[in-house]
Amino acid sequence: MRQIDVAIVGGGQSALAVAYFLRRTSRSFVLLDAESGPGGGWRHGWESLHLFSPASSSSIPGWPMPATDEETPSRDHVLAYLARYEQRYALPIERPVWVDAVERHAEGLLVKVGATTWLAQAVVSATGTWRHPYTPCYPGQELFQGQQIHSARYVNASAFSGQKVLVVGGGNSGAQILAEVSKVADTCWVTLAEPQFLPDDVDGRVLFERATERWRAQQEGRALEEPAGRLGDIVMVPSVKEARARGVLQAVRPFERFTGKGVVWADGRETKVDAVIWCTGFRPALTHLASLSLVSDGRVEVDQTRSVREPRVWLVGYGEWTGMASATLIGVTRTARSTVKEIEAYLDQRER
Repeated sequence: MRQIDVAIVGGGQSALAVAYFLRRTSRSFVLLDAESGPGGGWRHGWESLHLFSPASSSSIPGWPMPATDEETPSRDHVLAYLARYEQRYALPIERPVWVDAVERHAEGLLVKVGATTWLAQAVVSATGTWRHPYTPCYPGQELFQGQQIHSARYVNASAFSGQKVLVVGGGNSGAQILAEVSKVADTCWVTLAEPQFLPDDVDGRVLFERATERWRAQQEGRALEEPAGRLGDIVMVPSVKEARARGVLQAVRPFERFTGKGVVWADGRETKVDAVIWCTGFRPALTHLASLSLVSDGRVEVDQTRSVREPRVWLVGYGEWTGMASATLIGVTRTARSTVKEIEAYLDQRER
């Protein structure tokens, strides 16, 4: 059994942000990452993926993301930044290792990693969502003979050249993948409701500023009249603007069921389809916490980022329920800082 003050489960942006603040304390810690290299979920983004914000507004704590010649950083630029970030701060990362379970122990929490067990006084879960893609269920889905792929496995458009493709999902991934695939395939965009497009001059930087103002208003107990636009609305990155110019950003409401060769719509029409790309989001990847019985309806009840039912566990970077804008590069800093302050206070009190 290996002993440690804090075990961080994960190796992406949230885990690195927590590690940055922990290294400024006297506490021992380790990052346990299932990936084979740096970058967390960014390692699995599609080839043409770009951020919504310029590099200057896309940094995690301590070291600004280097500038890029492009309007917004590419996936590869983000990966290089996160790899250099790890090296810059010499973070103690073990990879690739899979955390099988976190279990209670009289002297702390047992973090089980294959044949190795860590005894930690605190655990930070920062596994994100990439390993838990969500695909809705439709009648007849098992009959469909075409290809079904989630955006988590999408790489580029070449595999769909000349096909009839449904892109399902009204968020940013749906809009960006539609923009790309529509250049080489006959596409149909399927969304639950009419997509919400942000003004051309609103990027991720503006959305983060709005999220910060919401957070301040909550802290001060005041009402806030916000402009239209939320973090989940579609940012008009260059590829989406180009798709708009081609007239392909037209969405229809969902079909009712699958057939062996396609889908049937509400009015009874049947459309032959070669492939469906599900851009339907993700759920928190929390299987490692199953032994603690903390997860209900896909989430953990938290006070800020601290588990209510197991106060030795903190969760960082899963979405608004673990901190305003905490699933973004720039947004995770606030919750990472406050989480480490709480952990330090808890460990200090425990040792008195």
